[in-house]
Amino acid sequence: MRLVLQEFLSLDGVYQGPGAPDEDTSDGFTRGGWFVPHLDEEFERVAGTWLGEADAFLFGRRTYLNFARDWPKMTEHPFAGILNGLPKYVASQTLTTAEWDPTTILSGDIPAQVAELKRRPGRELQIHGSGRLGQSLLAAGLIDELRLAIAPVIVGSGRRLLPDGGAPAGLRLLSNETTPGGLAIHVYESTGLPEYGTYGGGA
Repeated sequence: MRLVLQEFLSLDGVYQGPGAPDEDTSDGFTRGGWFVPHLDEEFERVAGTWLGEADAFLFGRRTYLNFARDWPKMTEHPFAGILNGLPKYVASQTLTTAEWDPTTILSGDIPAQVAELKRRPGRELQIHGSGRLGQSLLAAGLIDELRLAIAPVIVGSGRRLLPDGGAPAGLRLLSNETTPGGLAIHVYESTGLPEYGTYGGGA
C-alpha cells in the first residue's frame, strides 16, 4: 500500500483543532474551528474522492480517540461507512484497548511496523490529521504522498505540521486547485532528499 498523509492546515502551518473550538484544547489551545468556515461542496467532493482510494487508515493516539468518539455516531454522514468499516491502525505507546472496530494498536518500533503495513497488498494507507505521527514517518522516508488542504487563515498558535528542526524532504507537485471557499489543495509526491542549487541569473 502507498502511505498518504492528509492534513488540514492554516496558512501558517497549524494543524491543531481544525474542526471545532473544543476539538483539541491540549497545551492551552483556544483557536480551534478555524477550518470550518471554508468548507464547501467542492471540498466535500475532493475529500470523498480521496477516501474512495483508502484500504486502511493510520492514526496517532489523539486523532484516533477523537475519531473513535465521533464517527460511530455519524451513521448518516456519506463518509461514515468507509471510516467505520475499513481496517484502522493506531500508533500509541500507551493505549491498551481500542473499541472502534476494526482497530489494531501499533506500539514499539512504529516506523518498522508501518513499513511492514506498506508491503501488504492494497491501494492507500491513509493518515488523517495525526501531525506528530506524520512528521515522524516523513522523517523516516515512509510517506509516499502528501495531500494538504490549506485554509486562508493565520491561526497564530498551535501545533504545526512542519516545525523548525524537522527532517528535509524533496517533493514534486502532482496537482493543485482552489475551492470556492478559499481552500488551496496541494498534492505532492515524495522524491527523497531535496535538491540544492545556486542561482546564476538569466532565464
